Amino acid sequence: MIWNILLLILGFVLLIKGADVFVEGASSTAQNFRVSKMLIGLTIVAFGTSAPELAVSISALASGSTDMVLGNVIGSCILNILLILGIVAVIRPIKITDNTVKKELPLCMLISTLLAVLFLDISLGGGTVNQITRSDGIVVLLFFMVFLYYLITLARQKKEKKSAAEKPKYKLGKSLVFVLLGMAGIVVGSELVVNNASSIATAIGMSERLIALTIIAFGTSLPELVTSVVAAQRGETDLAVGNVIGSNIFNICIVLGLPVAIFGTVTPASFQMLDIVMLVASAVLLFIFSVSTRRINRTEGVMMLALFAAYYGVILAVG
Repeated sequence: MIWNILLLILGFVLLIKGADVFVEGASSTAQNFRVSKMLIGLTIVAFGTSAPELAVSISALASGSTDMVLGNVIGSCILNILLILGIVAVIRPIKITDNTVKKELPLCMLISTLLAVLFLDISLGGGTVNQITRSDGIVVLLFFMVFLYYLITLARQKKEKKSAAEKPKYKLGKSLVFVLLGMAGIVVGSELVVNNASSIATAIGMSERLIALTIIAFGTSLPELVTSVVAAQRGETDLAVGNVIGSNIFNICIVLGLPVAIFGTVTPASFQMLDIVMLVASAVLLFIFSVSTRRINRTEGVMMLALFAAYYGVILAVG
């Protein structure tokens, strides 16, 4: 058991450090090819901070741990909004841009609701079991194409002329080495996390759903947490919001959609309606707090943290 815990911690370290090195190398590689800094941030950095979740999901689904895949995605999305943005708002009230309220937040709610609908085969379609099929995964990936088109359009509207002349941090060869090292860390780390988390869950009688919603979701969300808290301390709260919204859309569309499209149907064994309700409710709550005053104040941040604590209190009590 102690050995499994140590390997689990090592896996998280490799995941987080691997994602950091990957982002560093990928950003420098893009700069070598004169890609704009904004486009780098909206695509490569967003992918990098969500790479741990993707690696864990692919590894888990390949080994048949379907509850760990869904727990990783749902837990990370809930944690990103309620915990991370709650902490950020308590540190410094969050200003929300009109663009975020009118386009990005509605898209986040839409994609969260889409996952909930795909999840409810028994309730909506008269099926005998709730499943997310390969065709569902492809539909979710198509929604991500819409989001990607929006990002590219946004980047073109806000071109940074200086970025083309900006000197890359590393030469192309070293940048590519960083990319490969980062990917290696992410792959090895994900294997350690999935295998040892499953072993710990079995040893202590804890369900895969619960360990994925708690330990794995928190561990794989550490890059977003660190990025958002640092942004808040620097007064760049809009970056924290963008990081969370982008990560949630990426988590649902790519972290879940891509592995399902590759490996086939996911049939959750122990997921409850509460998990899906909280996924959608957290996105709706973020929109409600943002739409009227274009900001999330400290009181609302505390409310988000209280809801997060209540939800996790329930799932820990129920098991």
